Amino acid sequence: MLNRRSLLAAGAAAALPLPAFAQGAPIRMTIATGVDPSFAPYYVAREGGFFQRNGLDVTVNTGPSGSAMIAFLVGNQINSAYGAEQAGVSAHLVDPNVVAVAEGTALLRWISVLGRNVENMEALKGKRVGVARGTGSETFWLSVVSKLNLNPADYTIVNVEAPEMVAALERGNIDAFAVWEPWPTRAMRAIPNTKILLSNDQIQIVRNFVYMNKGWAEANQEATQRFMRALIQAQEFIASNATEAAAQTARFLRQDRAFIAELMTKVEYRMNLTPDSVGNIQLAIDQLRGMNRLSRDVTPDQVIWKAPLAAAAAGRVTI
Repeated sequence: MLNRRSLLAAGAAAALPLPAFAQGAPIRMTIATGVDPSFAPYYVAREGGFFQRNGLDVTVNTGPSGSAMIAFLVGNQINSAYGAEQAGVSAHLVDPNVVAVAEGTALLRWISVLGRNVENMEALKGKRVGVARGTGSETFWLSVVSKLNLNPADYTIVNVEAPEMVAALERGNIDAFAVWEPWPTRAMRAIPNTKILLSNDQIQIVRNFVYMNKGWAEANQEATQRFMRALIQAQEFIASNATEAAAQTARFLRQDRAFIAELMTKVEYRMNLTPDSVGNIQLAIDQLRGMNRLSRDVTPDQVIWKAPLAAAAAGRVTI
């Protein structure tokens, strides 16, 4: 069952001119993602009133990770989700209607390999590493293995959902984990002798994408355009009003504002589609193929659907 959260929108100044939808009932949508500030455009669009002022009544569902929620796009259980590349490709293989419509976030310094009582990556050999299968956690770990030319057999991979990693590390079920914020920072604050062994800026810029169910989007083009405009406005608001955006994100997540503001400096919110976006989707396809999880041939052109973003803001699409 989905973990549903429906919060009242708070007033905020718009970053772009907002169209008025005075007549008719708002269009209802259900979207879903994880509970960390890399997904801030969803939260800010809700808390800042951008969905509302674009004539949308949006329910925001949250789960253990953005990637975990992408699966609910299969069969149109939800209308949009926000998560990593590999999860989007995997869902597309199950249902071709699951497509990426925008690169939402570039995770610049966001994902880490963190160890307890482990001095460096060399000392990690023979240890148990927590990885959340099918998410950006696994994408990053595989990139680390490839980039550093590690032998996968030297590590025991334990499948752990991101929110459980800190507890698993504290219990001694794992010796290290590869995952996104806020879990590395939380681990270092809560558990003695923990340290970051490697950060993603040394390996790969992982990206989170906004996904939609294409069948629903084509049948509801007006709602789709309003949705894309609201996300663009939220992204521009974050760029121009960082303090207020962090406050809105912290309010949605019910977390400390200063902590959220610090984490939000480690990413870049984009709402675009570029050659780098294509490259990351291709990397996810290649990784799935290498793990024998690619059930059929697929290309980035099939996974990425640029029409909604091009219609809302053509300059944001450079592919």
